[in-house]
Amino acid sequence: MIKSLMEDTMHTSIVTVKGQIVVPVKIRRKFGIKKGTKVAFIEQNGKLMIQPLDKSYFESLAGILDTGGKMMKSLMEDKKKEREL
Repeated sequence: MIKSLMEDTMHTSIVTVKGQIVVPVKIRRKFGIKKGTKVAFIEQNGKLMIQPLDKSYFESLAGILDTGGKMMKSLMEDKKKEREL
């Protein structure tokens, strides 16, 4: 049981002299990581996580600040001023 759990959730890689790592193919496929995909390294509670910075990640953040539309209104006003110049 423990061996099966470890095989399903843990993958390893080796850090090169240049500090590079290879993301295992199963992980790349599962999370849609392709050439050019940006990733974030997030340190949280003594653990290191890697998060692909893709469209679905940013969509999950939509509305998190709850600015009541003020931010969007401000951006639209700024764009309007830029066009008038």
